[in-house]
Amino acid sequence: MTSSGRHQMARSAVHHPGRWLALGVLVLAVLLVAVDATVLGLATPFLSEDLQPSGTQLLWIGDVYSFVIAGLLVSMGSLGDRIGRKKLLLTGAVAFGAVSVLNAYASSPEMMILARALLGVAGATLMPSTLALIRNIFHDAEERSFAIGIWGAAASAGAAVGPVVGGFLLENFWWGSVFLINVPVMLVLVLVGIKLLPESKDPSPGPWDLLSVGLSLVGMVSFVYAVKEAAAHGLAWGNGLTGLAGLAAILWFVRRQLTLPSPLLDMRLFHHRGFSGAVLADLLTILGLSGLVFFLSQFLQLVQERSPLESGLIELPAAAGAVAAGLAAGYVARRVSVRAAVTGGLTALGLGLLTCTVVTADTGVPMLVAAMIVGGLGAGLAFTVTADVILSSVPKEQAGAASAVSETAYELGAALGIALLGSIVTGIYRGFTVPPGTPADVADAAHDSLGGAVEAAEPLPADQAASLLSAAQNAFTDGFQAAAWVGSVVLFATAVSAWFMLRGQKLAKGIVDDIV
Repeated sequence: MTSSGRHQMARSAVHHPGRWLALGVLVLAVLLVAVDATVLGLATPFLSEDLQPSGTQLLWIGDVYSFVIAGLLVSMGSLGDRIGRKKLLLTGAVAFGAVSVLNAYASSPEMMILARALLGVAGATLMPSTLALIRNIFHDAEERSFAIGIWGAAASAGAAVGPVVGGFLLENFWWGSVFLINVPVMLVLVLVGIKLLPESKDPSPGPWDLLSVGLSLVGMVSFVYAVKEAAAHGLAWGNGLTGLAGLAAILWFVRRQLTLPSPLLDMRLFHHRGFSGAVLADLLTILGLSGLVFFLSQFLQLVQERSPLESGLIELPAAAGAVAAGLAAGYVARRVSVRAAVTGGLTALGLGLLTCTVVTADTGVPMLVAAMIVGGLGAGLAFTVTADVILSSVPKEQAGAASAVSETAYELGAALGIALLGSIVTGIYRGFTVPPGTPADVADAAHDSLGGAVEAAEPLPADQAASLLSAAQNAFTDGFQAAAWVGSVVLFATAVSAWFMLRGQKLAKGIVDDIV
């Protein structure tokens, strides 16, 4: 096809009205997956009372979903490039709805962990497909940046909308309802997506390497698990060997990708300074946001003793900030610069976390809302611009693999945010001194988690129960403040790194000449 013919096709695609309706379907998918990553934050106290998980099991329930997604995203993004992104998206949507039912009716901590892991497998098929389809639906670079802004706003805001949705459901139904809500949404997504979404795939994809799939999954899950265990319990032979095994699998994966004629992920992309800088900023943006939302939800309920719905509403401004910044991100990056947008976003999110270092049981709503707004604005700006940089750096045929890199950074950031910041919270919390005369079994339950302390204190005399809860709440507050300190320092350091790594990086303008 001639160059003029390709430009004519591009302009036709740009002016086709169905692309915005198709975007709505994709946003629905990404919003649901993002909501599901944080909706458990408010449900944790209810789930703890019903299933009675240990502290370690509770952390696994919270983060295994993100671990599995992170381990499978590259493989699923590459699979979508091969079999068709629409086909993978709709298949994953059906699976996501079905496994959500299993989550809702889990009857033990072990069953819940397994169900969350299976939900992660289904979620891994959805996320890279959404961003890759945007890459193929929108051929005008500025329109595509706006579309990615809407997508990014949904992904960032989903983390903050989750507590509101969860709060409403928990006020009116049992904790399993936070999963059942997925079923009708996925049904709409499938029925509408069949009609509106165009199919796209790599015309010459090569085989799907199963060994690489296994190495990616084993490497990611093993390494992140080891980091979580080391942070929570200190270095030990068990988690050290697991971490080394995970690192070895990741290195083997990288070496194999460099030798395969059709790799799952083209590792040469990381030679580009801007691409690598965007991935790093992407990961640490979500680390800060997810850790903040997950533990603030527990702080609001169990320390400030607010209702689930009230807690969710306090976190809602983060969603509003993320949406506003996501929609404006492309304009800001083009009119100012990419590195200024990303650095500014990371700095704002760091300031939001820094504010949380001084929150106490008596902190009022205005200060909490201000922290949420600033953090949401920063997350939406940084995450959306980095996603655009990552997606624009590759040929159209590799859109799925590039999307998977962005999504892997997102999910790995979410998992590490809960695991690493959570380990700081848990480590400090477990060191508190119980009041004299507290029964040994009550003290053990109280040291396991704050939710356990609330439940264990119920049968105690009123004065003793109040003393135990006060000590536990103060310890949780200290842990939360320390985690916020660490998170803010990491984000400020990342902002400095992004300023140098994204130097000279620009977003594309005009019609993109990449029609297959």
